[in-house]
Amino acid sequence: MKTDLGLAGAVVLVTGGVRGVGRGISDVFLAHGARVVTCARHETATKAEFVQCDVRDEAQVTALIDGIVERYGRLDVVVNNAGGAPYAPAADASPRLHDKIVQLNLLAPLLVSQRANAVMQRQSTGGSIVMISSVSGTRASPGTAAYGAAKAGLDNLTASLAVEWAPKVRVNALDVGMVRTEQSHLHYGSEAAIEAVGKTVPLGRLAEPEEVGACAAFLASGLASYVSGATLRVHGGGEVPAFLAAADVNQREDS
Repeated sequence: MKTDLGLAGAVVLVTGGVRGVGRGISDVFLAHGARVVTCARHETATKAEFVQCDVRDEAQVTALIDGIVERYGRLDVVVNNAGGAPYAPAADASPRLHDKIVQLNLLAPLLVSQRANAVMQRQSTGGSIVMISSVSGTRASPGTAAYGAAKAGLDNLTASLAVEWAPKVRVNALDVGMVRTEQSHLHYGSEAAIEAVGKTVPLGRLAEPEEVGACAAFLASGLASYVSGATLRVHGGGEVPAFLAAADVNQREDS
């Protein structure tokens, strides 16, 4: 039986909510009866209402937020999901690439949150902002160093905004681990490789996008009414320490 999170009728913006983790988040909020608006740079078919927007562009973000308020009269939840980065060793990547990665993964969520906060502060019920961060912000991120640094900044930004914008607006983050999406093969390779990667996680598999969405919906809901400035790890237990596989002492013998 699905838990009633009290999100029916809530107006929710999910940035980058048209595919992968973002689509899973949008689907969960829709399933709970929310009115979901999503955005991306290029128009894509989605069950949610779609608005074309580059979240790095101030004018476009302002138009996005103003348009939502004009249509619905309010904005209750923002999930800053848009992000990502290509594999690029730090020694070879250009300053321009690093700049774009930091813009998308740190400065864009700040921009969207600023515009949303201005609306939420005027509402009697305030609002909730959820940042979709990454475990790359708390561990080494080889091949995506600028991305990991930006996500570390996003976690800190979450804590700072939660203090500045309280008590009207709650701000929390999800540090997401590996997720199975339609683009998993670009990160991990073949289906066999994806399954092998999943076995490195204590829970034995990659997350499904909807599992991330469920956590975002919880943080946005009244069930988390006293949770702000928190970062919830959604990573299936993290990573089994590599040294355990190499050590030849204290090994459990299977009977």
